[in-house]
Amino acid sequence: MNMDSAGQDINLNSPNKGLLSDSMTDVPVDTGVAARTPAVEGLTEAEEEELRAELTKVEEEIVTLRQVLAAKERHCGELKRRLGLSTLGGLKQNLSRSWHDMQVSNAYKKTQETLSQAGQKTSAALSTVGSAISRKLGDMRNSATFKSFEDRVGTIKSKVVGDRENGSDSLPSSAGSSDKPLSDPAPF
Repeated sequence: MNMDSAGQDINLNSPNKGLLSDSMTDVPVDTGVAARTPAVEGLTEAEEEELRAELTKVEEEIVTLRQVLAAKERHCGELKRRLGLSTLGGLKQNLSRSWHDMQVSNAYKKTQETLSQAGQKTSAALSTVGSAISRKLGDMRNSATFKSFEDRVGTIKSKVVGDRENGSDSLPSSAGSSDKPLSDPAPF
């Protein structure tokens, strides 16, 4: 196959480099389908012949271009092999370049800025909620109702602990009830 200088300066940055095998260049284009198809109404026989000739020419050009592409891909692969460039190295370089391009894009910068602001606002909101809860719990602990409840629990505890220290395992009875011990007192 002859490759002239005009065909040499075609840039082939195809993601499918090297995937075209030699068997692809041998795949014939089926021109028999066009011959079996009935003529479209409204075309003269001369027009139909002209279209068929053009179709054959285009199909031949496609086969030629496939062959040229396969040869260029083989040549490219050979050059990369001789230079010590690997497919993995090229992929890493492309990913690195894409990541860098994305990071300097306006959309990325705006998204990063928005997420940063959202994080700061969320942090401030959670801090405010935490402070409010702490303040409410402090207020509740200082309330008369809580103090009264705390005093009652303390009194009951001291009676239970005090009774146990004196050798009695019974809970104190409430006013007006009998002094019967409970069958299974729950320890604190």
